[in-house]
Amino acid sequence: MYLKAWILLLSFLLPFTPAADTAKCPQQCVCDQIQLTVACVNKNLTEVPPTVDENTVKLDLRGNDIQELRTGAFKHTPYLTHLSLQRCNIRRVREGAFRGLGRLVFLNLANNNIDILYQESFDGLSSLKQLMIDRNRVEEIQPGAFSQLGFLNLLSLTHNQLVYIPNMAFQGLQNIKMLRLSHNSLNYLDIEAFAGLFMLSRLSLDHNELQFFPSETMTRLPEVIRLDLSYNPMTYLGEDTVSMPKLTHLFLDHMSLQDLANTAVSKSPSLVHLDLSYNQLRVIHPFSAGTPKLARLNLAGNPIYCNCYLRPLREWTISNKVKLLGTCGGPAHLSGENLEAVYPPELRCQSQEAMLKAEFEEANRNPPPPTEEPESKAKCPANCFCEAETHHSSCENRGHTKVPRGFSPNTRLLDLRGNHYHYIPSNSFPGVAQVVSLHLQRCKIVEVEDGAFNGMKGLIYLYLSENDLTSLNPNAFKGLPQLTYLHLEKNRFTSFPKGAFKLLPSLLALHLENNAISKLEPDILTGAEGLRALYLTGNTIEHVSPRALDQASDLDTLHLGRNKLKEVPTEALSKAGNLRDLRLSGNSIRWVGPNAFHPLEGTLKELYLDNMGLEKMSKNSLAGLGSSLRSLFLEGNQLEDVPDLHPLTALEVINLGDNALMCDCPLLPLRMWIEKVNLKVRATCANPPELKGRRVKDVHIFKVCPGGESLPSAPTIIPKVAKPPKATKPRPMHLNGHRQVKMLQAKSKSRQSTNTKPEVAKKSTKRHNVA
Repeated sequence: MYLKAWILLLSFLLPFTPAADTAKCPQQCVCDQIQLTVACVNKNLTEVPPTVDENTVKLDLRGNDIQELRTGAFKHTPYLTHLSLQRCNIRRVREGAFRGLGRLVFLNLANNNIDILYQESFDGLSSLKQLMIDRNRVEEIQPGAFSQLGFLNLLSLTHNQLVYIPNMAFQGLQNIKMLRLSHNSLNYLDIEAFAGLFMLSRLSLDHNELQFFPSETMTRLPEVIRLDLSYNPMTYLGEDTVSMPKLTHLFLDHMSLQDLANTAVSKSPSLVHLDLSYNQLRVIHPFSAGTPKLARLNLAGNPIYCNCYLRPLREWTISNKVKLLGTCGGPAHLSGENLEAVYPPELRCQSQEAMLKAEFEEANRNPPPPTEEPESKAKCPANCFCEAETHHSSCENRGHTKVPRGFSPNTRLLDLRGNHYHYIPSNSFPGVAQVVSLHLQRCKIVEVEDGAFNGMKGLIYLYLSENDLTSLNPNAFKGLPQLTYLHLEKNRFTSFPKGAFKLLPSLLALHLENNAISKLEPDILTGAEGLRALYLTGNTIEHVSPRALDQASDLDTLHLGRNKLKEVPTEALSKAGNLRDLRLSGNSIRWVGPNAFHPLEGTLKELYLDNMGLEKMSKNSLAGLGSSLRSLFLEGNQLEDVPDLHPLTALEVINLGDNALMCDCPLLPLRMWIEKVNLKVRATCANPPELKGRRVKDVHIFKVCPGGESLPSAPTIIPKVAKPPKATKPRPMHLNGHRQVKMLQAKSKSRQSTNTKPEVAKKSTKRHNVA
């Protein structure tokens, strides 16, 4: 009786207990009480349903219209581990919106309209491991936005509108392994942007607008093994650019690289895979010994020219067993050939003229089709054209007399060339801090006032070419911390604008060609100590002070062609000990003395001394260049003799054409050197008259000179096939060779034992044809 009474009491009380709430499910949602999941997908909800069961583990709210996540929006679901909020038109995440979700490990906010990540947006997510914020409009990360996410492993911020990463932006992410920042508009990273990410192993920065490799920023990432910088407009990688001790995979494909130093990755000793595909590299040199583990080098899609310039790299890849991907872009007979199928002996150089002609023909073979400009929807001043999709704005040749205002703040390229500004006042470019490239050519500018470019903190390229500038104010470039390339060519400078570059700490290349600068005074590069390239071709420079280049310790390229120099500025060059490319073409230098280039020992690779009227070079004028010099141009001079070339063991290109070479015994050392090296040497006799126009290599007078007895005899130097005149029918001997092969093959059908000989003859004939 007692048991029956107890059962009866329970049946009466059960309908009134709170246990019935465990089965509650918001209207329009699908709930699984066993899996503890709730799905409210594409239901036009405007807020997070407040009646979701508190025991729910996975909540899917994709495709609704929530717009704003309010503070405490999920306080009724403390046990959530997975939360999906894609495509909900979310514009703002209020501070503390996720407070109380201490068990959440996965949060997806992709495909919304979030523009700012506030300081406490993710407060309370102490267990979160994966956070997706892809395809939003994020343009600002406030300090401390991620400070509560100490267990986060993956953060994905792809396809947003970030242009700049400030210091300590990711503070608090001490356990993050993967960070994805692809498809943004990043053009600058602060030095401490990634500080504190000591466990980060994979970083994606592809499809951004970085103009240079952020070396200092990357040194703060000691554990990164995979770095993707593809599709950024970088043009050059300098020495020791990549210094990342554990990096194994580096992707630099689809950029604008035209050159990179052979030590660019030398401080990344763990590098195994380097992708340089689809850039603009024509020549690439072997990497230094700092990359002992490199096993794969991808050069596909580059216009690699397979001549003697490629030989050192090919030899290096063979000896180091590096897999080389890509094809030859030229010359014609190797075009399309796989780089690994071409062996060093096949990599030879043509004459300078033939190479230039081939390059010109290649460049003009397939001009790109014209592209139609899409409709502009960007903010734009009157009488200008602005393109929202590419962030380009142009007022070219519109007759403006003042710099227009009112450009979109997202503008990256601003083209104002061909107007009539005459002078550029202070603060002429407000509100365009993201401009990377500014064009002011042909604007009749005579003056640039103090702070004219104030606020343009992202500017990398500045073109002031073809104006009427005669001087520059010391503060003209104030506010341009990232300016890297400055073009001042074709102005009216009569003296070097000394002191105008003190506010340009990032300046790498300075163009001053075709001005009227008459001398280079002491300390001209004060304030531009990091300059890598100085272009002064086509001025009227007569004198270079011994102290002119005192601050040029990093100078890589110096062009002084077509000036009025009478001698090589040896003393000044002593301060430019890292110079690789020196051009003195077209000066009036008649004599080059001993040790003229000795200050550049071990570094100089390209030396242009052509078309100078040069009459004499000391025997030791090239002393010290033996281990480094790769190209030497001496054509168009009056040289009867040349200096000792035997020490130039690294030489790959030489041009001695159009000189007054005297083909007699004093020229024997040159003849002996030509015989020894595997180079195509353009050198012809000018005297005596009976030998004029003959190639030095084909003249046999040297055989009677003391020491010339070892030179090959005439038949060896010039094959008989080349001796008869053009009208002589038997000239192409290889045709006779083919007939002999066919006859031998016909006979061999009846004689099995003679089959080998025709095959040998055929192979040797084919080799003769290729040569």
